[in-house]
Amino acid sequence: MSTEQVIAESPARRVVIIGLDMGDARLIRDWAAKGQLPNIASLIEQGTWLDLETTAGILHTSTWPSFATGDKPGKHGVYYPYQPSPGHQEAQLIKPDQYGSPTFWSRADREGVMSIVYDVPETFSEAPFGGKAIFELGTWAWYGTRRSQPENLLSDIERLFGSHPLKMEAKKLGLKFPNQRTLERRLIKSVEHKRASFEWLLENNEWDLAVTVFGETHPSGHYLWPAAASENTDTSDTCFDAMRRVYATIDSAVGQIREALPANTSLLLVSGDGVKPNNCGWHLVPDVLTQLGYSIPPEQGPGDDKPKTLSLAGIKRLLPKKVTRLIADSLPWWLRDKIGASMSSAQIDWSRTRAFALPTDLEGCIRINLKGREPQGIVAPGEEYESLCRQIASDMKMLRNPDTGKPAVRDVWIVRDHFAGPLADHLPDITVTWDNTAPINALTSKALGTVSGESPDPRTGTHSTEGFAIACGEDFPAGHVASGHLVDLAPTALALLGREWSGMDGSPLSILHSKRRSA
Repeated sequence: MSTEQVIAESPARRVVIIGLDMGDARLIRDWAAKGQLPNIASLIEQGTWLDLETTAGILHTSTWPSFATGDKPGKHGVYYPYQPSPGHQEAQLIKPDQYGSPTFWSRADREGVMSIVYDVPETFSEAPFGGKAIFELGTWAWYGTRRSQPENLLSDIERLFGSHPLKMEAKKLGLKFPNQRTLERRLIKSVEHKRASFEWLLENNEWDLAVTVFGETHPSGHYLWPAAASENTDTSDTCFDAMRRVYATIDSAVGQIREALPANTSLLLVSGDGVKPNNCGWHLVPDVLTQLGYSIPPEQGPGDDKPKTLSLAGIKRLLPKKVTRLIADSLPWWLRDKIGASMSSAQIDWSRTRAFALPTDLEGCIRINLKGREPQGIVAPGEEYESLCRQIASDMKMLRNPDTGKPAVRDVWIVRDHFAGPLADHLPDITVTWDNTAPINALTSKALGTVSGESPDPRTGTHSTEGFAIACGEDFPAGHVASGHLVDLAPTALALLGREWSGMDGSPLSILHSKRRSA
């Protein structure tokens, strides 16, 4: 009997998936083993721990779209709030119609599954949808606007549980660093708000599938990660106390949710990435591309050392960095980002530029100025494009951190080689990931010389590439350790519900197959 037949003939289960946005596997394992996360420790003991390969190693914020669709970025096309888009020279703010793949809950909805979906990051409402859904209430980096299906659901939650206590979000916060004690208190209150409101949704609605994500681990990872900690710092060190308290609150919430679930429910706890020290060189990539001759600034007249007009870019160069940061932080996020995009574009001569940097806050993201895709493209598709990608990748691999004498770059990825698909043109052509063992304030190589500049990013922690899931229920063996890919979770959920999952990049977890074959 085939895997598909086994799944189709298995009884449907209820499925609950709890996400931890940027929840760190190492911290969770260590604290669970020390008795500081007893409810998650119980899940590990009674379920299967899964080390997940994810898309985060190439595009760090592509994880939730990949989870939601069961597809890799080349098919779903979503990886960042500001992305390249064929027909546009500059990156564009993400829009709901960007997705090239449906979410697994919308697929389940079409097959009669009643679903509750609450705060899955980087997702949008889909119509028609017969379940209950909430977007951007407690998420950290908003891709869309706060809304719900049906529309009155948000007002019901606010009436019953009060307004959301976090009152901050990544784009609105900008480069400001929040007070850590205030942030910790708000994160803990936010966890309780999510726990109580999610339980209310489960108790007062019919459902077969329920998906929610605790977004609090995301700002915790960025702002409560100890400034002096390395990836190997002992997690019992008191410097981790603030993060530990946030995780402990989530652990308690997970325990309360689990206790209230029906007996036939499969429960999955999942994170697509984790936390590591924020030592990145993305801010130097535009200068690297300029110095290497890939990105060309506008020509100036003989002897000119200043722009001919007092443009926004010219004003920025005249002001101290602290002043420009203060001004930027005081603007509405949408205006600040629009001005930033216009200033970046104004500093490029598109008629001579072969490659340019895209907006990012971790990888170095590089776009080829391709004919037929970029309105002002000059690089021919085919061999010229492919040769240029290889040349840039080679140059990037040679970059070193002059402060340490070690390579600054961990990996360079030609994205199409890993994420092929109909929406590959909505992704960077090349990404650069960094050796994060020391701050990167300069880059050097024989071809480059040296470029330098302090990172504008004040966050102490950033995204790592380690994903995990804990799967608990009748279909998963207790105390087991296995592996899979993040895109396998969507088809696994559909398989558990006895629904169709074909056509996805992922497939149901092999541990589920073997468990069901032996049943």
